[in-house]
Amino acid sequence: MFVLTEMKDTVRIQPWLFKDDVNDAIVNVLNKKFANKVVHNVGLCIALWDIQQLEDSFLFPGDGAHHTVVYFRFVVFRPFIDEILLGKIKSCSKDGVHVSMGFFDDIIIPPNAMQDPTRFDEQEQLWAWEYAMEDGKHDLFMDIGSGCLMKHSLTQRRLDPIKRVKTPRKGRLK
Repeated sequence: MFVLTEMKDTVRIQPWLFKDDVNDAIVNVLNKKFANKVVHNVGLCIALWDIQQLEDSFLFPGDGAHHTVVYFRFVVFRPFIDEILLGKIKSCSKDGVHVSMGFFDDIIIPPNAMQDPTRFDEQEQLWAWEYAMEDGKHDLFMDIGSGCLMKHSLTQRRLDPIKRVKTPRKGRLK
């Protein structure tokens, strides 16, 4: 579920951060750039684990910042296929059950991945599993926010990167 991923990036340290320790400035810049963001083909970055290597810093003409190539490890949420995850039901719809793990809320269990026989109750707006008993069937509803934890197996992993929307700045010519 959580893995340490080795990464490499060129970190730009602004001139007003020169008064800080170089390592502290690099840690802050890396956490600001990657923490709580999805990196394509990597996963959801949680926090910087450690810095493994710093190369020499260099300056570009006309730029007051210094640039350093950094090798580091980041804690990443990247569950593997068929891994059992534990979460709470956030909401239900005809599309499936939406589950929250506390730090990650975008887990959807589609109807075809639920235990058979499962049906959506229009009146309750909940999914129910039809449990067979000696005297017939009994509905076990998947209640929202009941405090019960739900185990589910990961069948597909799709972490979509956040798309940035560019907004024009005031006073700039187009």
